[in-house]
Amino acid sequence: MKFNKLSLRLRIFFGMVFLILGASILIGIISVVQYKEEAKEYHRDRLLRKEDQIRAEIAYVFDQTTYEVISKNIPSILKYYNDIYRIADVHELPINIYDLNGKLLVKSKESFTEDTLETALNPSVLEGLANMPTKRWVVQSEIDGVKYQSSYTYINDNQFKPLAILNLPYIQDDDFITRELDEFLRRLAEGYLFMLLIATALSYFLSRYITRSLKTISDKMVQTRLDKRNQRIEIDDASEEISNLVRSYNGMIDELESSAAKLAQSEREAAWREMAKQVAHEIKNPLTPMRLTVQSFQRRFDPEDPDIHKKLDEYSKTLIQQIDTMSSIAEAFSNFAKMPAQQNETLNVVFVTKLALDIFTEHYLTFGTDSEEITVKLDRTQLIRVITNLVKNAIQATEDVEDPKIRVEIKDDQDTVCILVCDNGHGISEENAEKIFEPKFTTKSSGMGLGLAMVKNIVETYNGTITFTTKAERGTVFKVTFPIAEV
Repeated sequence: MKFNKLSLRLRIFFGMVFLILGASILIGIISVVQYKEEAKEYHRDRLLRKEDQIRAEIAYVFDQTTYEVISKNIPSILKYYNDIYRIADVHELPINIYDLNGKLLVKSKESFTEDTLETALNPSVLEGLANMPTKRWVVQSEIDGVKYQSSYTYINDNQFKPLAILNLPYIQDDDFITRELDEFLRRLAEGYLFMLLIATALSYFLSRYITRSLKTISDKMVQTRLDKRNQRIEIDDASEEISNLVRSYNGMIDELESSAAKLAQSEREAAWREMAKQVAHEIKNPLTPMRLTVQSFQRRFDPEDPDIHKKLDEYSKTLIQQIDTMSSIAEAFSNFAKMPAQQNETLNVVFVTKLALDIFTEHYLTFGTDSEEITVKLDRTQLIRVITNLVKNAIQATEDVEDPKIRVEIKDDQDTVCILVCDNGHGISEENAEKIFEPKFTTKSSGMGLGLAMVKNIVETYNGTITFTTKAERGTVFKVTFPIAEV
């Protein structure tokens, strides 16, 4: 899982835990480096102190000797009273002395010299010693896993003139420092483990506290909808950042509600303006033939005409037909504009459907049901309106069919009741199928195209659904479902 995909609470939690772990590891590394540096400085200082002490003792021997203090007499001077062995034993260091050309003059331990030192110094040692301002040269070496330092410095006479080169091989014993380091790291690990446990608990509760307000805000944002009233956020004792966010959200909610109200009002006004235009257009269509009929009647009216009664009857039928058309337009508009009232009346959908079908006299209309009693909570008038509209559409779809068939079925489908209106008409084209429930859409030469839009409005008002399946030249099946009322 990627870190940037985690929630803010988990990011804070893991961030604080990793911070403690990182700090403990960093301090451990720094401690190890510091201990190693201290050990290195300790051994270096110790070697230089012993070097100064040994040089001082050798200078004392030179002062007491009867030999001439020159380079070739140094072995005789130091071995005369075994001074070189005594000094080496006191300081617990092997001593090697070379002439100024790097050739070995005398040494305190034969075995150590044979194993670790050459009989002549490396020219790089001579060059480094000569170029050092302090006239001291220290070389770090390791033989068979044993680390040691070799210091080189001059032995001077009373006139501070170099006589020879003093070499002290110093073996580094880090056991004590290593034990101290191990003990320190063990205690450090124990302390940080305890701190890690405390930090983990604090991180968990602190992350929950920090993100609690953010979760409240995010939950409210998820529930924000344009089509409903949204609640404002109220958070007490919030930080300045959270308070600013809450104020911004509440201000957005106020603006959203204002914008939604304006938008709804604008949409309603636009819809009614468009509907008014449609109604006016539909009403003008029958008015034109009515006007022409009246004008024709005025021009041709002759009381002495023997066929006057027949012509009057024709004029009257034409006017009545157009008036009926206008009446149907007004009724369709009235039915669409009137939202169905939710009466929540418990109805037997089978019984009400039979009542709705009684007004139809078509012999090819049949009815079937799974049960004689299926209860739903609907308004009786609206249910009848849904059924009659669907059946009327089915009748109109089968007008040109040679053997028309329409069947209405009611099925009990567990928690829902299904009303199926099936016909063997011409079907609905793919192009028209997408617009079938839109207001004003119709494939008929007359009518306003409000029937199926009204049916869909009624069905969805009562938490139902309406769908259809169709095949060209084979028919259409409309399926209406309503939730069954709990007994």
